Amino acid sequence: MATVDECRQALQDLADRLARNAESVRDRVDMDRTLACRITDLDTAFHGRLTDGRLVELADGDNPKAKIAMSTTSDDLLALVRGDLDVTRAVANRRVSIKANPFDLMKLRKLL
Repeated sequence: MATVDECRQALQDLADRLARNAESVRDRVDMDRTLACRITDLDTAFHGRLTDGRLVELADGDNPKAKIAMSTTSDDLLALVRGDLDVTRAVANRRVSIKANPFDLMKLRKLL
């Protein structure tokens, strides 16, 4: 099981990667949505905002009103961010749960 700090760092790494590629990401994913990432095995959460092809305002804690909510285990979060776990398969196998409106889910597929 990964630690809270490792999960926080993984999300920061993802934010840094998106920032480096913001121009191309923004062309594919035009959205401004709040995001919550809930880590089920650590009973913790993080929240932020997806905007202009970037993941910004990352902070500890849940956002129950987030427009996009992802739930997963700490190890699966790290595997997703590293690219070792395919998000489509992870959702199909119920290792990851993503709650969002259908239009946002279609846009997220382009991102992931």
